[in-house]
Amino acid sequence: MSADVKPFGKMPDGRQVDIVTLTNGKGLTAKIITYGGIIIAFDVPDKNGKPGDIVLGFDNLDSYLKGTPYFGAIIGRYGNRIGGAKFTLDGKEYKLTKNEGENILHGGKVGFDKVLWKIENAQAKGKKAELKLSYTSKDGEEGFPGTLKCFVTYTLTADNKLEMKYEATTDKPTVVNLTNHSYWNLAGQGNGDVLGHDLTINADKFTPVDKGLIPTGELKNVKDTPLNFTKPLAIGSRIKQVDIGGYDHNFCLNGKGKMKTAAVVYEPASGRVMEIKTTEPGIQFYSSIYLDGSIKGKEGKTYNKYGALCLETQHYPDSPNKQNFPSTVLRPGEKYETVTIHTFSVK
Repeated sequence: MSADVKPFGKMPDGRQVDIVTLTNGKGLTAKIITYGGIIIAFDVPDKNGKPGDIVLGFDNLDSYLKGTPYFGAIIGRYGNRIGGAKFTLDGKEYKLTKNEGENILHGGKVGFDKVLWKIENAQAKGKKAELKLSYTSKDGEEGFPGTLKCFVTYTLTADNKLEMKYEATTDKPTVVNLTNHSYWNLAGQGNGDVLGHDLTINADKFTPVDKGLIPTGELKNVKDTPLNFTKPLAIGSRIKQVDIGGYDHNFCLNGKGKMKTAAVVYEPASGRVMEIKTTEPGIQFYSSIYLDGSIKGKEGKTYNKYGALCLETQHYPDSPNKQNFPSTVLRPGEKYETVTIHTFSVK
């Protein structure tokens, strides 16, 4: 186990961005930068023992600073969308930054993916290599109330797990929904599409959306729809039946409150398997429908439509405006805490 910190580049204002490399001695290596808390590389051995980088991203800081589709980043204050870029809490309306039409997506124009996080510690101890990051979001940032103190801890374990722990406290009532936006391709980043990946999602229901991709408030059964992944299914098998040209949907996970399996992904050629467990009530499955070949990533590889999949553990989109959805309200004296665990294996 090891945790190594080195300079990666500098922000436009001169602040240093570091890169932290976590290794577990069994072929798993995670590289994370302090800008956006971004996982820029994640090496996992295939069934023949050959390591391969399975997340999309860039080799340099400048490419991230130019703006990306959230490759590998921490998302906040609110992952996914809030309709109309506003919500009411305790009788007061809060207007947020609009950055997707009339809505707010992934925290606004300058979300947690575009800020510099501070290293609280980076250490290897026993059977774990750990990086703990912190960021304090000021009251009113992107329109959100309350000063929110956030911590995100990435832990790589000897038994091939990547754990992500999110913590936050506030000094005013607010809403919070943190996640990670890694783009996974278990065949290797830039190595074709993910349509042949088998996917299982532990969800009987999903949240239908309107034309602006804001949930209607309904919880709809996946049965007899192309969103039924209750049993392993190749992603490409029914993707043409989805009216938006692919998957970008929030699934309501079975099992409440406790840690549960959210999804399992299997890529037959490499044999890699990724299982995701979480304490969150939902997961957003996004099949990279907006990648269009215009982005060149690591090793000069072109990132095309369906070139990766995102599985973002989360509370449901627009929860602050939907009383029947699990609450995302955080109040002073309370602690926001969620955990998501990715376990890697081969078969």
